Amino acid sequence: MTNIIKTLTIAGSDSSGGAGIQADLKTFEEYGTYGLSALTTIVTMDPDNGWHHNVYPIDAAIVAEQLKTVFAGGPVDAMKTGMLGSVEIVRVTEQAIKDNRQSNVVIDPVMVCKGEDEVLNPESAHAIRDLLLPLATVVTPNLFEAGVLSGLGKLSTIEDMKEAARLIHELGASNVVVKGGKSLDGDQAIDVFYNGSEYTVFTADKIEPATNHGAGCTFAAAIAGGLANGLTVDEAVAKAKDFVLAAIRNGFAFNEYVGPVFHGGYRLGQ
Repeated sequence: MTNIIKTLTIAGSDSSGGAGIQADLKTFEEYGTYGLSALTTIVTMDPDNGWHHNVYPIDAAIVAEQLKTVFAGGPVDAMKTGMLGSVEIVRVTEQAIKDNRQSNVVIDPVMVCKGEDEVLNPESAHAIRDLLLPLATVVTPNLFEAGVLSGLGKLSTIEDMKEAARLIHELGASNVVVKGGKSLDGDQAIDVFYNGSEYTVFTADKIEPATNHGAGCTFAAAIAGGLANGLTVDEAVAKAKDFVLAAIRNGFAFNEYVGPVFHGGYRLGQ
C-alpha cells in the first residue's frame, strides 16, 4: 500500500468490545484506515450488580505520553474523542489537537455510560464545552449530552433538537449532530444534523430488540473514518448513519444486560 490513511481515537476502554476504544478501532478498520489510540479510562461493568459501571481515569501525563507516541509517526488524517474522564485529560487532548494542527476532529462528548443518567464528571463536561467544541469539525452529542451542552435540559422533540444544535454550534463546533436515536417517542429513530445554515433530519425505523450498545462511539468513529477518506462532512455523516444502522441491525445479546452493535454489519451487507 502506498497511501496509509491514519485515524486516531482518544477514548476509554470497554472490555465487552461494543463501545469505547474497541468500537473505534474496529470501525476504523472497516473504513480501511490504520487506527491509533490513546487510552483515557478503563470502564468495568459488574454483572453481579445490575451491570453497574465503574470508571477509572488514566493519569493525564500517561495520556500525554501516548499522544506523543502517536504523533511521532506524523499527522493523522482524522481523529475522534470519546470518554475523557477528567479535566486534565481534556486539557491534554486540547493541547495535542492545537500542537499538531489537527484537522478533521470529531468530538463525541461522552458524559454518561450506557444505562446511567448522571454526568460522570460535571467539570469535565464543562471543559469539553469550553476547550474542545471550538476545535470540533463535528460534535455528536446524544439527547442528554446535547441538553447539557446547550443548557436546555431535557430534549423531547425535533424542534428541541434543532435548537440545541444551533446553540452548540454557537459554542464553536463547525457541525453538530444531535442523536435522538431510540430515545424520542414514536417508531422512528431520529437524528438532527446542523452545519450552521441548514438542518438535515435523519430518520429510520426503530430496530427491536435494540442491540445498540456502542452505537454512539461507532457513529463518531465512522464519521472520522469518512473524513479521513476524503468525504465531505455531509457525506461522512450520511455514510456513518448507514454504517451504524447496519451495525445495530446485526447486533447481538452479549448478556442479559447489554447487546452490542456488530461493526462488520455494513461490510457484510447482512
